[in-house]
Amino acid sequence: MSKKYLLIVVLALPYLFLLCSPENEKEGGKMDSSKIIKLPEPVNESDVSVEEALKNRRSIRSYQDKELKLEHLSQILWSSYGITKSMESGPDFLRGGLRTAPSAGARYPLEIYAVCGNVSDLAAGIYKYDSKEHTLKLLQSGDQRSELSEAAYGQSFIAKAPASLFYSAVYERTTSKYGQRGRERYVCMDLGHSAENVYLQAYSLGIGTCAVGAFSDQDVSKVMQIPEQETPLYIMPLGYIESQK
Repeated sequence: MSKKYLLIVVLALPYLFLLCSPENEKEGGKMDSSKIIKLPEPVNESDVSVEEALKNRRSIRSYQDKELKLEHLSQILWSSYGITKSMESGPDFLRGGLRTAPSAGARYPLEIYAVCGNVSDLAAGIYKYDSKEHTLKLLQSGDQRSELSEAAYGQSFIAKAPASLFYSAVYERTTSKYGQRGRERYVCMDLGHSAENVYLQAYSLGIGTCAVGAFSDQDVSKVMQIPEQETPLYIMPLGYIESQK
């Protein structure tokens, strides 16, 4: 190879690297999944009253074959555990501030993930929700809905839903203050508070959900690849209600 051509190749290598790097890959026109996904800002008003949502909320296991809007997933994630009062100078255990759901001692033991297969502008994969930043971080690429369904004893509506929320808990955050009572009661209460928020917010968006606790802890932890200190608690599939246009 002549010196002239060798120089051209050397100069071109950085540009070839940029073009081929994961940060420039797209999947079917979806948003770049190699980065932290900044979610749409949540809204604070709707045409559905709290009273209407309370009256009509039900566990829904059948959904339209329809892409879930990213802004709706964002709104539901915020309702589940989003920051409502930033407290940057507060104690470390707050991890950003006070949230949409009450928590014993404001210890916030829950971790929330999104298992996405058919969400607008979002590549299929498993994401972790960051309440403080209101972002999603990609943990695993690819559609894991069928694997999650199998880990939940083959409950098929989990595989058919466009996305699911997945809850785990770091018990030590609560037990370090409250001991065994924190494990036996308070963390479960925290989960109930957050999950009911999801039910009510989902209804207001025409979305159905169902809290699922029937699964193999070992299998679901393997699918989600959660850290050892986290205990799986809930799966909440999300999809547009079939009777609602």
